[in-house]
Amino acid sequence: MTEPKTQRNQSADLLLMIRPASFRMNEETAVNNAYQNAAEEGIDAVKLAQVEFDGLVDALRNHGISVCVQEEDPEADTPDALFPNNWVSFHWDGRVGLYPMFAVNRRRERREDVLLRLSTDFQRELTEIVDFTEFEVHNVFLEGTGSLILDRIHGLAYAAIGPRTDQAAAQHFCEAFGYELIPFTANQTAGNTSAPIYHTNVMLAIGSEWAVVCDDIILGKERQSVLNVLSQSGRTVVQITADQVNGFSGNVLEVRNEKGERFIAMSSAAYSSFTEDQRKTLSGLARIIHAPIPTIEQLGGGSVRCMLAEVFLPKAQS
Repeated sequence: MTEPKTQRNQSADLLLMIRPASFRMNEETAVNNAYQNAAEEGIDAVKLAQVEFDGLVDALRNHGISVCVQEEDPEADTPDALFPNNWVSFHWDGRVGLYPMFAVNRRRERREDVLLRLSTDFQRELTEIVDFTEFEVHNVFLEGTGSLILDRIHGLAYAAIGPRTDQAAAQHFCEAFGYELIPFTANQTAGNTSAPIYHTNVMLAIGSEWAVVCDDIILGKERQSVLNVLSQSGRTVVQITADQVNGFSGNVLEVRNEKGERFIAMSSAAYSSFTEDQRKTLSGLARIIHAPIPTIEQLGGGSVRCMLAEVFLPKAQS
């Protein structure tokens, strides 16, 4: 069964967020995430991350956006648990995708109780789990909507191929969920590295009427190919620079509230990193919500989009 190319919303009306309990700079992911940086001595990273997390939740809820907040399992030692979009995706036909993770300590983030809570407390219907985690046995990885940027309206899946985004695994996802793969290669720009970017979602985001992309870091002829496909979708394309990627301007997400109003969620760093003209363009297409999360960005190497798992599951019939 695959998703049809109709009856899709680009943005979800429910978000899953995991409140951190053991947050720190994850030594297992730092090997290929150039956006992570060590903390200053003596800071309480968990406490700071919790304050930032709670502020983002409040900012979303203040705009009528439904958020399911689940506490991290404090016994599991999962420092990146606040980035749930890497291990799970939720689809409008009731299916759930589970993904193969690069870091061993991130594999412990997958939790059945989180899925159960969406079913019981939020009355969402789960019809099937599509499990891709067997790829881990072969050291092949695909980290959910960190790896895959989904154009749900047109059935396209963009993927920057690299150590955490395997092309064969991405194609397997596309065959299971009814997407056409748009693969390309892009290089990280943070730190002294020219290695492939660790996640697609730090340099590409797609909303209902807009797209944000750092095309400068896409290699060769693939750059123009990606721009062409984005333009053909009818969206307004906002092109950002490598420096703006370092400011997390690519790590943004369109969300929807209970009234169906669309917003673009981002960090305050990302908001400041956009130019005034870019902010004007985006805010003309969807209202912007931003909140400061500097500790999470510095130690985790990810921003607001990474913290939000979109729940497209249908509401259960009463």
